[in-house]
Amino acid sequence: MLHARFFSLEVCQYCVESSVFPTAPFPCYTKQRRTENDWALTPELDPYFLDLIRYGKTKQNLKRDEWLRVFDVPKRCFWHFYAVSVCWNGFLLTLYLDSTFRHQPLPSWLTGMLDMLSGAGGADSQAPQLSTLLVQLLLWLHSLRRLLECLCVSVFSDGAMHVLQYVFGLGYYIVLGLTVIGSDHGGIGAGSLLSQLSWFHVAGFGFFVAASLLQHQSLVLLARLRTGKSGSVETLAHRLPTGGWFELVSCPHYFSELLIYISLALVYGGRSLTWWLVVLYVLFNQALAAQLCHELYISKYESYPRHRKAFIPFVF
Repeated sequence: MLHARFFSLEVCQYCVESSVFPTAPFPCYTKQRRTENDWALTPELDPYFLDLIRYGKTKQNLKRDEWLRVFDVPKRCFWHFYAVSVCWNGFLLTLYLDSTFRHQPLPSWLTGMLDMLSGAGGADSQAPQLSTLLVQLLLWLHSLRRLLECLCVSVFSDGAMHVLQYVFGLGYYIVLGLTVIGSDHGGIGAGSLLSQLSWFHVAGFGFFVAASLLQHQSLVLLARLRTGKSGSVETLAHRLPTGGWFELVSCPHYFSELLIYISLALVYGGRSLTWWLVVLYVLFNQALAAQLCHELYISKYESYPRHRKAFIPFVF
């Protein structure tokens, strides 16, 4: 399997950035509400810290030095992440299919990358061959759907993200594909693919479809806030989302992203420690984004439903 160091470091980074371990779940949300300039960090670091972790609508009202805008990348460039993922992970999927059905070894440059990232010779595999193939396929389908949604469904405002977030997002999907291929680096799949089929493959696939439908529905509802009946864009302003799972949480599209990654862990039969670390990273990542949005909604709309949670229905 791939070494967990990359993902564990990212998880730890988000734990520190989002102050998960202190009394408040996130630094911008305490029992006594804080302002953007009333953080625990020194005043000199606050603008840079906030500029780095916020994006989109949660960044638009942030007071920051004008020179920091040099590092802004339009949020509408999100589709770049999924375009890279579709191309790169589609390429890896093709190589893996060729290796599986023609019984050819993976290219030496690819095995070299896997060895370098895992720090081992590739004997520590955690997943049967079918699981690896299905996860790689579902990851590619997920990226393709998100790419089409970014291009054809979502209506992006003039929000921005930090260039480091942009670069990390591009690298994330490259490493993610290698993580999947690396889970079967030792090739432990025994017998035909059909003989490896188990209940958790079916359950994971069903869970994946359900979570994907939830995410698509949520993104469609968000897009309709800015479009008219004809489908043309009427405004780029932020409006109060309603309907669907928005009645339960502020960001069901973030929650469904977590569910999608959990479904892939189920396809692995829950046996890939590396993938569970990926799930943990996604949990902190999406929870942070959801909490920032939740705080924005509460501060912007006096009539915002108080029963809504930020991320996980009835929990958080």
